[in-house]
Amino acid sequence: MSQINPVTDLTLDGDVAVITLNSPPVNALSAAVRKGLFEAFKQADADGAAKAIVLVCEGRTFIAGADITEFGSAMADPQLADVQEVIEGASKPVIAAIHGTALGGGLEVALCAHYRVAVPSARLGLPEVNLGLLPGAGGTQRLPRVVGVENALSMMTSGRHVPAKEAASLGLVDELVEEGKLREQAIAFARKVVAEGRPLAKIRDQNEKLDAAKGKPEIFETFRKANARKFRGFLAPEYNIRCVEAAVNQPFEEGLATERKLFNELMSGPQSAAQRYAFFAERQAQKIPDVADDTPVIPVNKVGIIGAGTMGGGIAMNFANVGIPVVLIEVKQEALDRGLATIRKNYERTASRGGITADQVEERCGLITGALEMEALADVDLVIEAVFERMDIKKDIFTRLDAICKPGAILATNTSGLDIDEIAAVTKRPESVIGLHFFSPANVMKLLEIVRADHTSKEVIATSMKLAKKIGKVAVLVGVCPGFVGNRILGQRQREAQKLVMEGAMPWDIDRVLYDFGFPMGPFAMSDLAGLDIGWVKERSKGESIRDVLCEMDRRGQKTGAGYYDYDEARNAKPSPVTEQVIKDFIVKTGANPREVTDEEILERCIYPMINEGAKILEEGKAIRPSDIDVVWQNGYGWPVYRGGPMWYGDHVGLPKVLAKMQEFQAKMGDQFKPSPLLEKLVAEGKSFKDL
Repeated sequence: MSQINPVTDLTLDGDVAVITLNSPPVNALSAAVRKGLFEAFKQADADGAAKAIVLVCEGRTFIAGADITEFGSAMADPQLADVQEVIEGASKPVIAAIHGTALGGGLEVALCAHYRVAVPSARLGLPEVNLGLLPGAGGTQRLPRVVGVENALSMMTSGRHVPAKEAASLGLVDELVEEGKLREQAIAFARKVVAEGRPLAKIRDQNEKLDAAKGKPEIFETFRKANARKFRGFLAPEYNIRCVEAAVNQPFEEGLATERKLFNELMSGPQSAAQRYAFFAERQAQKIPDVADDTPVIPVNKVGIIGAGTMGGGIAMNFANVGIPVVLIEVKQEALDRGLATIRKNYERTASRGGITADQVEERCGLITGALEMEALADVDLVIEAVFERMDIKKDIFTRLDAICKPGAILATNTSGLDIDEIAAVTKRPESVIGLHFFSPANVMKLLEIVRADHTSKEVIATSMKLAKKIGKVAVLVGVCPGFVGNRILGQRQREAQKLVMEGAMPWDIDRVLYDFGFPMGPFAMSDLAGLDIGWVKERSKGESIRDVLCEMDRRGQKTGAGYYDYDEARNAKPSPVTEQVIKDFIVKTGANPREVTDEEILERCIYPMINEGAKILEEGKAIRPSDIDVVWQNGYGWPVYRGGPMWYGDHVGLPKVLAKMQEFQAKMGDQFKPSPLLEKLVAEGKSFKDL
């Protein structure tokens, strides 16, 4: 055995040189890994006793990608391209032996080997698009030569991790080997390659699959059109497409130059900076300063949920999806039956699209049982209350749970903004009470706001954070305040949107500006989707708001074919002359003076108060760090990830500009725009949110 460096070994197994990489946790392409690979391949190629070279990795994975902590700074030599050159240019066959994941730079290394073998559980992909980037080490030029143009476009613009069996069918993997026998069977494959006199198959020289797309620009245009909605606002997917076009239309070296140019443009641009920030922010949100990693967690083997409506049913699905049994509580049999039927329908819809099998539908539905008595919750480890947003109802439920649930059970509320300390106070175990605020639809939305009350124990917090990860949620720990973090900030935007309508902006103007900013939809389109009559009571309505008037006209949103907008049979929206007249009449009635409102003012009025409210939340300690607020908004409210989040965006625009506008708005429109003292302090000290 020859140790090349602390992370790389070179050994000879008969006539096969075996290079073993061991750089925990994921064998990322750090400077040490690059140096080890470079030296090992040079030595192996020069060794006359070796007739082939196998690259295998220790630990749970092959090379899982670049070391992204190096992004944005000068990389030490050897560069990744130097490593790839020594692999691809080897005078004897090189076989990459893949387990775990071969992603990004890891797959780009494997694409320089002459052959690839993998265990069936392995996954391969180029996920750089999710960081606002493109594969910058030849991946955009080599992948389409192996899998074809359409498959490469799909893989690169989605960042999908392709299972090894599918990769083999695409030609990306040459042979599947047995689980647990990767090393020995990769060596056996290498000997077979040598015995059969197979050529040194360099992907860079393979043009057959590219030739099929030459002179067919419609392939790219069709792909762009089919994905226009999904790619809206993002630069990286388009740049990935252009690189594949270059692979088809340019010689290999020119294609590499195009890839490098476009990679550098993305790397130095604001979108990738925001997306890389979001990547790290999501991981940072898991770290709670006063809750140690080794804090004991409470085993959660059975869950109870109170309320079988849309929210309760969606929450139940999260747990059934990972094999945790759920007891669903309702007060009436018909409500319970309806809830269970909806859950089944949701699972069957997923199965019809190929997301799960028919057996999985039955298995998951079988894990969710219903009951009409709360006494059925006596043995659950966690109970989540998901009923109406009324404090009296919630306090009654928690009083009863306190008497029914076993000692140590976690008592959680799904409230979206009520005082959890007040709820916890009716129990004899406030340390067991926590907020688990799921977002609708709860079986789809990624965000889980975990709300820490005054007495919530560290064990309950640690358990909730780990459980969130298990059920596939992005968890953020926040403090108790009206609306918590997400809805509290949303309230600022909603207030200004409503005010702007009374000042002369039409709902579709406001929606268009926020849609163009990158939100999936604006506040008025969202209201139409949810239903204008949520919380509206016909008998008490007195036409005191535009919403009241629209509801009284039975314009209650998409479900009635009209709300703020008019809708056709396919629910396509168009500005409504009826709504416009209602607004004009309302303005006259209230004596307001409408004016021309610019797009710039709409954006600043809707966004800057959100940034200011985030600063207040930080000041009050209701969020641990600015990036946590951004994670909430990216995952729960559709904030465009390429704009980082409200706090990142505030830094990007410049806090002095945000403060100046808030002061200007305060002078014109009152103290709702009063700047946060933290915002004033940061500007005075020449600092940003990132400095906190």
